[in-house]
Amino acid sequence: MRKSFYHYLMKFREEPPRDELAKFANHAFADHSFPKAADDYDELSRYLEMNGSYLSGMRVFDEAWDRYLEEET
Repeated sequence: MRKSFYHYLMKFREEPPRDELAKFANHAFADHSFPKAADDYDELSRYLEMNGSYLSGMRVFDEAWDRYLEEET
């Protein structure tokens, strides 16, 4: 069983963030409504499109998602 996307993303948290992925991870950590158990692209992208004002763009999520699939499947 693979871990959730949120759990995977947390390994990129850092202060100060050195890149967009670290910024995304830091913001997701602080977002108490983030779907922490989700491992479905559509569910996560819908959530971020509606609530992810902290993202500079969905490209950051898409790149993180691709890495997640490569490393977790």
